[in-house]
Amino acid sequence: MDQDMMNMFAIAAGTLAIPLLLFMASFMLWPSSLIKVYYWYWRRTLGLQVRYADCGGYRFCYSHRGKPGLRPSILMLHDFSAHKDTWLPMVKYLPKHLHLLCVDMPGHEGTTRTSTDDYSVQGQVKRIRQFVEAIRLNRKPFHLVGTSMGGTVAGVYAACHPSDLYSLTLICPVGLKIQSESRFDSRMHDVEHSQYTLNIPLIPSTPEEMEEMLKLCSHVRFRVPQQILQGLVDVRIPHNDFYHEVFMEIMSENSKYALHEHMQQITTPLQVIWGKQDQVVDVSGAAVLAEALPHCRVDLLENCGHSVVMERPRQTAKLILDFIISQQSTESASTKKKS
Repeated sequence: MDQDMMNMFAIAAGTLAIPLLLFMASFMLWPSSLIKVYYWYWRRTLGLQVRYADCGGYRFCYSHRGKPGLRPSILMLHDFSAHKDTWLPMVKYLPKHLHLLCVDMPGHEGTTRTSTDDYSVQGQVKRIRQFVEAIRLNRKPFHLVGTSMGGTVAGVYAACHPSDLYSLTLICPVGLKIQSESRFDSRMHDVEHSQYTLNIPLIPSTPEEMEEMLKLCSHVRFRVPQQILQGLVDVRIPHNDFYHEVFMEIMSENSKYALHEHMQQITTPLQVIWGKQDQVVDVSGAAVLAEALPHCRVDLLENCGHSVVMERPRQTAKLILDFIISQQSTESASTKKKS
């Protein structure tokens, strides 16, 4: 009897050990695969479903949750070299009844990438409008959110298609003429002087460069294991040539100050969120927008860098939701006065 019990324990221990060993092997040998599984699991946990929208031979990949309701739908545009899952930390804190859409920007992740496409800010605005019309999102005005590069695209979109939008949130957007130089600006001067023999700080190709990029983008210091850093690099390396192409496009003369050139045309109710310790785009950009658009709401976050959605997801979700609700309250009060 004792021998049988020992055998049972041995079998049970072996059964439990196998998935643990598989997990450890995946972590050590294929960290990039583990990262993809992690995002898949997180999307599933949060109730997000991945969908595709086809239009004229071009395919958009996006995740969504909920259905259009009393609150406006929320479309989110991620930053340079990122993907739709960038928004997962913030989505966690948004009510499940809201209609949310997170789209992969042109050429990124699951959205079509072509060598002939226009990845300038204006080109990306055209593609996002194509996506909006393909899924008929603009049947009712929606709330648009963009961060960094996605913030520039969102701002120019608002200037070009005001009737599509209910309201707008820009998070640390690039594309403004700012007097104060950021740490990233200083690094880019060195890259330019080297005639791009030095790597662009936002396009890492080694775990060490990935760690440096995370320190540049985030004021909050996250302890990231070496294997995860390697996994993050492994995921990005096949796309680095594309990222370089997009970076050069959005830094070109036609796109570099696209938001600044269009901001006077923004009539949509605007919210600006910025991390006070942003080392990529100096926080003084918030004042530039506030001066040009005095009715906009500005929320500056303490102890927060450029990666606002990752560093302050709960606070960011609350600020955006409060802004949308305040706009609805203002609209309701105005309607009552007229009646």
